[in-house]
Amino acid sequence: MVRPAPAWLAAAACLLAAFLAMFGPTFWDLMHGIWRTDAQSHGPIVLGVCLWFIWFKSRELMAEPGLALQPATAAGWAALLIGALAYALGRSQALYPLEVGALIPVSLGVVLLVFGADVAKRLWFAFFFMLFMIPLPGSLVDAVTQPLKLGVSWASEQVLYALGYPVSRSGVILGVGPYQLLVADACAGLNSLFTLEALGLLYLNVVRHSSALRNLMLALLIVPISFCANVIRVLVLALVTLHMGDAAGQGFLHDFSGFVLFLSALGLIIGVDSLLRTGVRWRRRLRGGA
Repeated sequence: MVRPAPAWLAAAACLLAAFLAMFGPTFWDLMHGIWRTDAQSHGPIVLGVCLWFIWFKSRELMAEPGLALQPATAAGWAALLIGALAYALGRSQALYPLEVGALIPVSLGVVLLVFGADVAKRLWFAFFFMLFMIPLPGSLVDAVTQPLKLGVSWASEQVLYALGYPVSRSGVILGVGPYQLLVADACAGLNSLFTLEALGLLYLNVVRHSSALRNLMLALLIVPISFCANVIRVLVLALVTLHMGDAAGQGFLHDFSGFVLFLSALGLIIGVDSLLRTGVRWRRRLRGGA
């Protein structure tokens, strides 16, 4: 990659300063607002992953020979204009999906103006991953969350019953022994499913399988994997409450169950990926034998 000239470095620094001045208040509001809630707590994680990915890919690009900087001026200014309009509308009307979503075209415009289309193509996953940082509309969350909670509650009841525990269910309320547990939005809602989908796509991008079929199957299976991870989280909370009391279930261990959710999802993704790898190998052997 051809290293940028001092003039381009100065321009990049000015654009970065303008970028921070534009989105600084937004990040401040998010960190002191919805990102502190259970439903949107994944926002800082997604932002951190995006920044890490850009830094990681930038180091790769700097070491890659033959990649010249060819700024795409027209496309860059068009993306910046779209992002600025979305940001202005979202900021003035308190519409977080537009305000936060403007980060994508603005970031894309900066990269196009400074580095060009080739670099922007290499960073496509970072721009795509930013979608998971956008707060979901409340109406969509409410419409999808209730069926998800009912499904997770039903599955948890069936597992506990099969294990011989005294369990009952009324809607999204589980009765385990003398305790009643409400399956809340944070335990089985759309936002947790959204976050786990992001985790799975990040895993796919990092491992970079050569088999398109394997990538497609794993991407499709991320949704049921996320559902199973939510069921595991509810089961852990139910068993902790039953054996250690309500204080343990609603205290530190309740917050720790979020880590259980992500560890379960990651373990399931790796396990399913291993099975798919075995299936791909068998398929290749059968083809070779034929």
